Amino acid sequence: MKVYQIPKGGAGIESVAQVERPDPGKPGHRQVLVKVRACSLNFRDLGIVRGSYRMPVRENVIPLSDGAGEVVEVGPGVGRVAAGDRVAGNFFQRWPGGNPAPDVHTSALGGGVDGMLAQYVMLEEEGVVKIPPHLSFEEGATLPCAAVTVWHAMIEHAGLKAGDAVLLQGTGGVSIFGLQFAHAMGVRAIIISSSDQKLARAKSLGAAHGINYKTTPDWEKAAMEFTGGRGVDHVVEVGGAATLTRSFHAIRVGGKITLIGGLSGGATELNPGLIFARRANVQGISVGSTQMFMAMNRAIEVSAMKPVIDKVFDFADAVPAYRHLASGAHFGKVVIRVS
Repeated sequence: MKVYQIPKGGAGIESVAQVERPDPGKPGHRQVLVKVRACSLNFRDLGIVRGSYRMPVRENVIPLSDGAGEVVEVGPGVGRVAAGDRVAGNFFQRWPGGNPAPDVHTSALGGGVDGMLAQYVMLEEEGVVKIPPHLSFEEGATLPCAAVTVWHAMIEHAGLKAGDAVLLQGTGGVSIFGLQFAHAMGVRAIIISSSDQKLARAKSLGAAHGINYKTTPDWEKAAMEFTGGRGVDHVVEVGGAATLTRSFHAIRVGGKITLIGGLSGGATELNPGLIFARRANVQGISVGSTQMFMAMNRAIEVSAMKPVIDKVFDFADAVPAYRHLASGAHFGKVVIRVS
């Protein structure tokens, strides 16, 4: 079968190479063989290919955590899915629910274990989820990392409800999914970006307010003003060093910040006084469990939500897909069609 792989340590986008590997074979106990139809890219995938990802990555790993396809065959003991089901792989193959095990990262697709950028993959029963019936394979492939991460942040951690306010940073996959969830729930979404054009698109998806952080560098003050001086209930923090302090000044007293990423760098000096002053609840998260994925999909199905896809590339064009993500020009998800 055809797959892509990345050399150990990463050697840049151009090192992503298509190779031939043996088919996965027959599924064993509680395993599921999936014919992959589509995959999607995340910022994490750039870190892995550049050698800057903070977690261990296996040598010659098949990349990408996100993919969807059709179940070909199931092994003994599998009861949750059957041949013909349309499924996506959960980011962590061994986090069915509850608190994650300390070594959960060793089961992360495209890092600790081979990922989804292949014609066929062998997944674990507890690591697959049926995708909502109204979504295509391309749309279903966008869900496992970005969507589950922001669902974890907004629903599991922040417990947002109608009438609350959330601040989202940028217009990548995580933030756009957050915007869509907020709109469906009646949560006011404030989104920041350096592009007025992208802010206009965000407003068309239901953003209550857009702030251009280039023309309004004190965006936390603008967010505070928009909320009438109260502050937002929650910040989905993806920026890192350049944004974290401002995020504290954007939340209300008792507000929450969910740390997801560090697009501007991870190292920063954190003043503990900011936590005390805002009585802030700050939590770092890493994607989510299979149970979270299933709960999110129920909400997506009920609301008939459709993921925002920026561009779909053919399987032969995986490297250009990486380049497009790295350019930062995308709005929403970058997808690779496998079949």
